[in-house]
Amino acid sequence: MTDDRSPQTASSPWRQPIIWLVIALVAASVTGGVIMVTVASRDGPVDAVAYQVQRTGQVQQSDLGPDARAGELGLSAVVRVDQEAGAVEVLPVTGRFERAAPLQLRLHHPLRAAEDRVLDLQPVATGWRAAATLDPGHDWLMQLGPADANWRLRGRLPRGQLAARVDPALDGGDPAPDAPAP
Repeated sequence: MTDDRSPQTASSPWRQPIIWLVIALVAASVTGGVIMVTVASRDGPVDAVAYQVQRTGQVQQSDLGPDARAGELGLSAVVRVDQEAGAVEVLPVTGRFERAAPLQLRLHHPLRAAEDRVLDLQPVATGWRAAATLDPGHDWLMQLGPADANWRLRGRLPRGQLAARVDPALDGGDPAPDAPAP
């Protein structure tokens, strides 16, 4: 008896599923890399800080003098957003504020520097006030101080919240127990 079956013909490599899997994985990797580079370069650096930083080698140094000065003066305040009146108020809590001088409130978006705002607050009977509306849909990093930056208070206004406290980043510090009082 003779076998009527013909010998198997060699199939093309393009008909093998493993080849298509390798090609799809490479294409997905390249596409994902291009998308990541595009998104990362869209808004600029996201690790930028809002205050002066001196970089020496791999070390970043920031001037903490205004924070220490606020701690020495014992300053703290509450920043309040009045959505109905379209205003932002600062109410002093502790310390000796110069009540006649205007203040600046710097509001920093946690991710996008383009949305940062600076409000010039004018003195009113209860503290300071400026006409402004804030987006409550995200957190705000706050920095409060006079125009000459002699002292600085910092805080965070969480998403959806209408008031938050700002305090010195550094404690004013008490003299060491062994040190004589000035």
